Amino acid sequence: TLAIMIMISREKKLNPSVTKKVMGIEIVVNEVNFVRKCIGADSSQDDLWGKLICTNFKVSFITHDALCKQRFQVANRLLGEHDVPLACVEQVVTVNDAKGKQKVLGSNQKLKFNPTELILYCKDFRIIRFRFDEAGPESAKKVCLAIAHYSHPADPQLLFGFEYVGKQYYGKRMNGMDPGGGVQTPLFDRPSEWDREIKRTGAAEWRVCSVNEGYTVSPSLPEYFVVPVSLADQDLKQYSCFFTTHRIPLWCWNHPNGSALVRMASIADPLQQRKLDQRICSAITKSHPQRSDVIKSDLDKNLPNIQDIQAAFGKVRQICVIEPFEESEEKWLSSMESSRWLEYVRAFLKHSAEVVYLLEGKHVSVILQEEEDRDLGCVVSSLVQLMLDPHFRSLIGFQSLVQKEWVMAGHRFLDRCNHLKKNDKDECPLFFLFLDCVWQIMNQYPAAFEFTDTYLTVLSDSMWIPLFSTFLFNCPQQRTENSIDFAKSKCIPLGEEKALRFPPVWDWSQQFTLKDQALFNNPMYVGKGATCVQNGAVKSFRRTKKNYSSTLRGMPTSLRNGLMDGDTLTRRSSLVLRLRPDFSQIREVVESPTERFLRDWFSRPADLQGMLLPQLLPSHLALWRLYFLRWVPEARIPKGGPVTAYHKLSQVADEIEMLQNKLRQYKGVTPVSSPGAPPSDHSRMYFKASSTSEPSPEYLSSSFPFSPVGNMCRRSILGTPLSKFLNGAKIWLSTETLANESV
Repeated sequence: TLAIMIMISREKKLNPSVTKKVMGIEIVVNEVNFVRKCIGADSSQDDLWGKLICTNFKVSFITHDALCKQRFQVANRLLGEHDVPLACVEQVVTVNDAKGKQKVLGSNQKLKFNPTELILYCKDFRIIRFRFDEAGPESAKKVCLAIAHYSHPADPQLLFGFEYVGKQYYGKRMNGMDPGGGVQTPLFDRPSEWDREIKRTGAAEWRVCSVNEGYTVSPSLPEYFVVPVSLADQDLKQYSCFFTTHRIPLWCWNHPNGSALVRMASIADPLQQRKLDQRICSAITKSHPQRSDVIKSDLDKNLPNIQDIQAAFGKVRQICVIEPFEESEEKWLSSMESSRWLEYVRAFLKHSAEVVYLLEGKHVSVILQEEEDRDLGCVVSSLVQLMLDPHFRSLIGFQSLVQKEWVMAGHRFLDRCNHLKKNDKDECPLFFLFLDCVWQIMNQYPAAFEFTDTYLTVLSDSMWIPLFSTFLFNCPQQRTENSIDFAKSKCIPLGEEKALRFPPVWDWSQQFTLKDQALFNNPMYVGKGATCVQNGAVKSFRRTKKNYSSTLRGMPTSLRNGLMDGDTLTRRSSLVLRLRPDFSQIREVVESPTERFLRDWFSRPADLQGMLLPQLLPSHLALWRLYFLRWVPEARIPKGGPVTAYHKLSQVADEIEMLQNKLRQYKGVTPVSSPGAPPSDHSRMYFKASSTSEPSPEYLSSSFPFSPVGNMCRRSILGTPLSKFLNGAKIWLSTETLANESV
């Protein structure tokens, strides 16, 4: 009785806070009181009591119970500490302990039993459990059905982003910030931004083309893109019908030597293939100062397909989420290897490095060809530019790269993220694969990137917040079409705008304060304007010839870059790693031009503001722990891991910046702040320098700035009737399997 009275008292205190937690434009669909969120791994003494709410945007748990040491984690302005966006919910599983029943709920399904437990499997690798032991049975059932229904929208316009844009974001300020303020990331939705990119890369023989204005040529291409000067608009219109989905060739980037990187869909008509190939290649050759050749790379033949990538990702998710975490055991490590995820990461890095060789070493232009040019081409073109152009390793540059090569190029984020949960066969984590490849390069060259792995993790998480135009649509035309229809149905005046102006994810003020955005800044970054202090003098950073990598000494040349075969652009079957090579045989293998180019590059000191190539041996590739294992309490390293070094480096970088400012003031130099830059008294670093020597904060762990406590709980999962379905499940639970096996 006393426990019930305490809970009632708590619930009375909770009601006022609901309106504070839930944004004004959200609709509360269903809620249930006296819910217990499972926290403890072995007992229920740390569990939280509160109210479980389902809105049309998220699953929200409101509690006044405090979790110790939880306030350090990054705070999202759109989501509370215990909130999960509905788009992030992968599966909704209900359990009745007494009857031994369980069911995976989908949209518009019935639930014949009163649930005693709700388990949410999330796309960001979280498992969240709620118990309804003291809750009203009917209320618990209704909230479970509501979560299942609203996490499976039937139409893009039912995604919360449309309500958000229509009522809150459109034409207004959000969180006190002007949506158009600050340093702008180019969205490449206007000719002027393409013009600037042409001038930046020195692509004199290329021009901005407007032949697709109004999406009259191809629905999946942007309205403006870049083509060779020698190709007339009339020719492009004539050629378009022969390409898959009318996707004519797109310019990606120009090398300083004149070589161009181009991406292209396959030619559907075999009778026209040779003629069109010659015409396109001739136009690209004319755009090169030395009239160099053009080499075509067929990505469909050279790289894993989307089904293989999805299967590998599902296995990794199974290992990290469902199965017990025992990293020290050989079984866990071998399971991770057998998932083939890192093998596929290596495949994309390897192929991208080979394209870099063609552009940099052979001075030839390269066409990346794919069936529709909307998946694998996005990954490879982005990685090639990241390796060759230091601009894309800055924060603004990286965001412009994603906007140019993914969003405007028509990557099907709506389908690949499976936001509508209509067709699991179309789901594939290609964008996350790209982020993992970026992390691998960053892990090898940490001072070459302006951003951190926290930034990459937050960017990946943002895919499951259905507000941003970046991840909400399959192409710009779909955004325009749906937003016009939605605006008409809601009587929203568009004015001169062609469509609703959804916020891009690059407007980070929508999600984070300036303090939390400081977690994106890499204290080790060596940019073009970066300086270092030598003997008390401020000097520009230059790499000396003495800084050779000691890890390469004594290593066989064929192994330094992890390339085992001699083909320039190999087929998929040759990508399988040989884990125990015969070193005597490897030394006898004739070195290919690609291997020789890479060997020569690795023999010189790395220029962090020049070309970067990844090392590709299995020992050089690592598991992205912050993303894959951040919610696993057993994998956490208290007061350790990379965050400890980040903490110290941030303090040192902040102290150097403070000293430099004082030195400028002493010399009478007034610092000039760039447009959109933070105030001069605002440090770029999350951890500030201190006059006194302070120990490391108590809350630091390898999962920083995320916390496994309260966000992923394994207790009782393997002991419930669900165990026979969880053990051996390929990805998540199967609705059909549960329907057949339920008691």
